[in-house]
Amino acid sequence: MVDHPRARKVADRIQQVVAQMLDTRVKDPRLGFVTVTDVRVTGDLQHASVFYTVLGDEEARAGTAAALESAKGLIRSEVGKQIGIRLTPTLEFVADALPETAGHLEETLRRAAQRDAELAALAASAQYAGDADPYRRPDDDLADDSHVDDVAGTATSDDGAADDRP
Repeated sequence: MVDHPRARKVADRIQQVVAQMLDTRVKDPRLGFVTVTDVRVTGDLQHASVFYTVLGDEEARAGTAAALESAKGLIRSEVGKQIGIRLTPTLEFVADALPETAGHLEETLRRAAQRDAELAALAASAQYAGDADPYRRPDDDLADDSHVDDVAGTATSDDGAADDRP
C-alpha cells in the first residue's frame, strides 16, 4: 500500500463513509460495537483495506466479521456514490490487532515494573562482597610511600633512593 496524497484523501473519505454506513444503514444483528480505525488504499485506488476493532469477546468479533462480509456490497456501492472517483475500490475488512497488541504490551510493562521493584528491594538490602570502595585513591599511595624491592630485599623510597632499613 502506497501513501500518495490523493490515496490518503480517498482513504480518509472511505473511512468516514464506512463508519457512517455501519452506524446508520447496516442493521445486521451480528454487527457489534465497531470502530473503523484505519483505511489504506493502494496507489492506483483499486483496493482499500478497512481496519476495524470490535468491543467484546471472540464471539462478537466473529459475528461482526460475518456481518461486514455480508454487507460489503452495500458499503462498496455507497462508497462509490460518495467519493466520486471513476472506479470504486474493492473493500477488504481486516480485524485490527491493536487492542490485543496494546493488552500484550501493558502486561509486559506490568511484569517489567514488578521485576524492577523486586530488584530494587534486593539492591536495598545488598552488601558489598569486599570493601565498599575497592579502588585505590591517590591518598592511599601517600600513606604507603615506600615499598620493598623484591629482588634485592632492600627498602627503597618512591624517589628510588635506598634506605638502610633491614
